[in-house]
Amino acid sequence: MDLSHEPDSTFELYGEESRQAGTFAACCLNARRLAERGVRNIQIFHRGWDAHGGLPREHENQCKDVDQGCAALITDLKQRGLLEDTLVIWGGEFGRTTFSQGAKAPTKEKYGRDHHGRVFSIWMAGGGVKGGQGIGRTDEIGYTVVSNPVSPNDLHATMLCAIGLDAKQLVYNHHGLRETPFGVTDGRIVHEVFA
Repeated sequence: MDLSHEPDSTFELYGEESRQAGTFAACCLNARRLAERGVRNIQIFHRGWDAHGGLPREHENQCKDVDQGCAALITDLKQRGLLEDTLVIWGGEFGRTTFSQGAKAPTKEKYGRDHHGRVFSIWMAGGGVKGGQGIGRTDEIGYTVVSNPVSPNDLHATMLCAIGLDAKQLVYNHHGLRETPFGVTDGRIVHEVFA
């Protein structure tokens, strides 16, 4: 995890924060270094998106943290010829409502948004994913999916396909409770994701 031998151009790409251990930018840089060394599964956390109040300030800070690091990671992987064999996924475990939550009298600066389990957004890059497209559509207020839904199980099956695994072949027998083994997901592969 020693970044001291990285050239200044790398820190310019990832941002000055990437020089500080533990920052999201430094984690993105380390993710590239791990991918270069053949590590097969790398996960980066960025905490703090749970903005039930103070959303404008909170999300401005969160976006500042992740935007440059994520863009740099994809650019760096692509420049090194690693992106085609690396699947990058950015997302959370749920979406946020589009309507205000929090203070009794929300102001422009002081409001939040609640958890939203019906609609969530993720993005994927590399790993054979076709860029520049959106899949699925919500109603006009982002409350519910109205076309081409992608469930978490569908997402899992699609991610497994992207890394060369067949979700139907990944099964386990749960303590003999069933004669037929469980699959890791019963989702469908979203084929339009791929180039």
